[in-house]
Amino acid sequence: MTSSSQTSVLFLCSANAARSQMAEAFLKHMAGDKFQVYSAGLHPTEIHPLTVQVMNEIGIDMNGQKSKSVAVFLGKQSFDYVISVCDHTAKDCPRLFPGALRILNWPFADPSAEVGSSEEQINSFRKIRDLIKSKIEAFVSENDWI
Repeated sequence: MTSSSQTSVLFLCSANAARSQMAEAFLKHMAGDKFQVYSAGLHPTEIHPLTVQVMNEIGIDMNGQKSKSVAVFLGKQSFDYVISVCDHTAKDCPRLFPGALRILNWPFADPSAEVGSSEEQINSFRKIRDLIKSKIEAFVSENDWI
């Protein structure tokens, strides 16, 4: 349950292995005092090791974050914002969370889909990390009244 002084946010993705995990970590890092932040996946897997690595590169420790199923939250918690970070989950958000005050779609490419060399793979994760960071910075700035 969220306190009246905090806005609740759920980042939703397919696997809860990269994009939604990064978004959760960034929002907690930037404005964890104003937001209660969660992430989940429709078909959760483990957090991708490169997700943890690229976040550590910029000083954000993801220790304690785990991949979670959206089922953990369904019917048990309401959210002010449900933000899909991939196109695969965007269509399901209104049906899964009809009580959300705002449902947003921020479609980011899946960095784990990169099949090139190790360097190309890590660069894919860094690129998505940086795009998500910029989006979270804008979201925090837009919600600075919270």
